[in-house]
Amino acid sequence: MNTAYGETEPKREEVDRLPGATLLEFGSPWCGYCRAAQPLIATALAEHAGVRHIKVADASGRRLGRSFNVRLWPTLVFLLDGEEFVRVVRPRNAQAIREALGRITARQ
Repeated sequence: MNTAYGETEPKREEVDRLPGATLLEFGSPWCGYCRAAQPLIATALAEHAGVRHIKVADASGRRLGRSFNVRLWPTLVFLLDGEEFVRVVRPRNAQAIREALGRITARQ
């Protein structure tokens, strides 16, 4: 699991070409909801070591977040071979994240 938000976001074209299962996490290090979600994400990802995890520092004017229509933080976008498969917004428990991870890993 990545613990820091990347200040440099990948280009949408790069994300669209990612093979396999990927979790894109949009948020900000100062966001209370994002900080509260970190242990939930870590718990769920511990059971899915093969899932790529990309943390994107999102903000107004950031292209990648806008291309995924991100409105609230954290927004977890689960991709399978570069295509959005499911998303979870402001998770309240690890179970919602586990279920989404299970759905994308079952399809690999």
